[in-house]
Amino acid sequence: MIELRPFASLGGADHGWLDAKHHFSFADYRDPKRVHWGALRVWNDDAIDPHTGFPPHGHRDMEIITYVRSGAISHEDSLGNKGRTEAGDVQVMSAGSGVAHSEYNHEDVKTTLFQIWIIPDAAGGAPGWGARQFPKDDRAGNFVVLASGIDGDTDALPIRADARVAGATIRAGETAVYETRPGRHLYLVPAIGRIRIDTVEAGPRDGVAIRDLERITVTALDDAEVVLVDSRWRTFV
Repeated sequence: MIELRPFASLGGADHGWLDAKHHFSFADYRDPKRVHWGALRVWNDDAIDPHTGFPPHGHRDMEIITYVRSGAISHEDSLGNKGRTEAGDVQVMSAGSGVAHSEYNHEDVKTTLFQIWIIPDAAGGAPGWGARQFPKDDRAGNFVVLASGIDGDTDALPIRADARVAGATIRAGETAVYETRPGRHLYLVPAIGRIRIDTVEAGPRDGVAIRDLERITVTALDDAEVVLVDSRWRTFV
């Protein structure tokens, strides 16, 4: 099963300083057919104006992964963590039993990013934060694991869920293969470029929901950069 969710069909709101699009129900956007996909609960596509951002606010019981597409985002939280994450790199916050944080674009240019929320396997636990630079060449034609709670994914930022976030860059006309396990839900978004999976074509920032396939081949119709979440649905233990 492969379902295209065109960018034009997404919910969202333009707040002036923030232009947000929502792949799943979020804030004032509600669609009972788009609440979650496996353990993936939120995929927000945000454009943040220079020298603006999100003031301190709280989260709990959620794994929050931020993939910066352009510009940079600066993080600060109630645990004392501070960091700046640039385009193509990733930060992860495990909200656990509760944490407050702020995220600001201190740059002179607009920052664009994907913010991805994944439901953890269990409630509670000590909150945490981490960020990492990933060599861009490592993703050329291959899916590289960026954040994961799956056994064996040791070279990735840890999350507390049976889920994985991966990224790939694919040159026009070339392919990248991703293999998973039975019962998984995949959700893939091209950050740039057009792609094809089987007979389904997706453009920049479209969503592609995939289920009941253990192997997908992504063909780039243009030079493309793609981000993928692989998860399974479960309730808190």
